[in-house]
Amino acid sequence: MAASGCSKKEVPAQEGAAAPDFTLQDLSGKQVQLSSLKGKVVLVNFWATWCPPCREEIPSMVKLNQVMQGKNFQMLAISVDEGGQQAVQEFFRQNGVSLPALFDTDGSVSRRYGTTGVPETFIVDGKGMIRKKVIGGVDWSAPEVLQYLEGLMQGK
Repeated sequence: MAASGCSKKEVPAQEGAAAPDFTLQDLSGKQVQLSSLKGKVVLVNFWATWCPPCREEIPSMVKLNQVMQGKNFQMLAISVDEGGQQAVQEFFRQNGVSLPALFDTDGSVSRRYGTTGVPETFIVDGKGMIRKKVIGGVDWSAPEVLQYLEGLMQGK
């Protein structure tokens, strides 16, 4: 009887579990590591320039990012575009927007998170735990979203 190979199947990221760590490059070429943001509430959003629901939620993400400036918060907009930085820069230029974008062109981080599509968002608390998983587009500037994030920043 032949022994079958053992492979550790990665469990998709889920609410109540530690957020899988990753390091990705941002628009300026700097490496950003999730674990270096401990202590902050982090919104990890997987998106693509070609995705209609992603494009719809971008303006509210820009608003949220502006409202949260100077607070214990970090947004990471992880593009899964195969075109990487060039595709995202062109999209931002055409739409007159900008977000803290990272690039997952090989899909390795989205696989670690077990995403099923885009947009998909994970809200990570200051301890590095996933508090909320959101599938689909959201109005990130809605009052109840802001209230929820403020509560997380206060440790609630």
